[in-house]
This record gives sequence, structure tokens and C-alpha cells, in this order.
Amino acid sequence: MLRSVFASVYRNPSIAATARFSGSRSAASAFARRMYSDKPEETEKQEGAKKEGAAEEPATISSEQFETLKKSATEKDAKIKELKDAYLRSLAEAENIRTRSKTEIDNTKLFAIQKFAKDLLDTVDILELALKHVPQEHLADKVTNKSLVDLHEGVEMTKSNLLKTLERHGVESFDPIDKPYDPNTSHALYQAPVPGKTPGSVFAVEKRGYIIKGRVLRPAQVGVVVDPNGN
Repeated sequence: MLRSVFASVYRNPSIAATARFSGSRSAASAFARRMYSDKPEETEKQEGAKKEGAAEEPATISSEQFETLKKSATEKDAKIKELKDAYLRSLAEAENIRTRSKTEIDNTKLFAIQKFAKDLLDTVDILELALKHVPQEHLADKVTNKSLVDLHEGVEMTKSNLLKTLERHGVESFDPIDKPYDPNTSHALYQAPVPGKTPGSVFAVEKRGYIIKGRVLRPAQVGVVVDPNGN
């Protein structure tokens, strides 16, 4: 059968020329199918065009379906935006909590001894008061008042050692004598006109002030010079 088909192909000059031009087995197969087909060539072309058009023709939807899809997409976009905003807020809140926690921990470590140190300041005040009330003339006579001199030196050493211990933990004392009065670091117990002193300055310190890590632990208790003319 195939032998007779190929023979007819090569006996027909136009078909032979077409076969030689294509030079492929697919061209010969196409001609063979055309020879066996009982449909006209034009009909086959029309059917092929219809199949290609059917394959390329896009699907169509109604306007109601389009509106439904559009509404669904809009709702999903809004939901995605809402979830994204909630996620970003959660991240920001978590970062704020982390920062506050770190600050609280640092402050706790930094000022852990604040209450204890403040209680020790009363002891320092008592030692300073004891040293202050010893007459200097008694201390000058080291032979007659040897016991008093030794006691005074012992109290002075105790006070100095206690202050050094406080300094190692960040507690430092300050003396605002002859400095301008600062209500943030000092507490004025009284005011008085003092000749030769600048009004508004500190002329007496009853108790020294103390700070811990830059923060006022206890304000100094002072006397402030006042202008006798009331200016």
C-alpha cells in the first residue's frame, strides 16, 4: 500500500517537487493522510482553524461573577493590610518592652545599694559631728590628752574608711561651701546676711550632700547668704 502511495507521489511532478523541498518524513506523512482522507482540503483547513480559534478563545465571565471576584480580592487585600499592621505593632511593642526591661535591669544593678548607702550616711554624719565637737586646743596637747587624741584619730580613720567604701560603690560626697546655692543639690536650712559673702551663696554646711552615679542621694543641708537690703 505505502509503496503504491510513494510511487504515485514521485510520478506526480508537483507532489514530488513538494516532497523534495520539505525533505522530511512529516511532509510525506501529511501528503499520505491527504491521499487517504475523503474530506476536501478546504474543509480540513476550516476545521483546523476552528480548533485553533477554540483553543485561543479566552473564557468569559458574567459581570456579577466579576464583581464578586473583585469584592473578594478587595476584602483579602484589606485583611492582609490589617494583619501586616498588627504584625508591625506587635514588633514595635516587643521592642519597647525589651528596651524598658533592659533599662529597669540596668537601673536595678546601678542603684541596688541606694537604700543601704543612704542609711549609712547617718553613721557618717554622727562620726563627723563627734569629730567637730572636739576642741582643737585639746587635740594640740598630745601629751596631756593622749587618749583623746588617739580616740579622735580612730574616729577620723573610721569615717575616712567608710567614705572610701561608699566611693567604691559609686557614692560620692560634695561640699557646696562658698558656691552659689543650687536647690537641685542642696536644701537651705536658714538664711542670714554675712559681710564679705556674695548673696545667694552658701556660707555654712551643716551636712554634706551625696550623689550616687550622678543622681542626688541626699541633698546638702546648708545656710545661704541673704542680701541685707532685701535685693
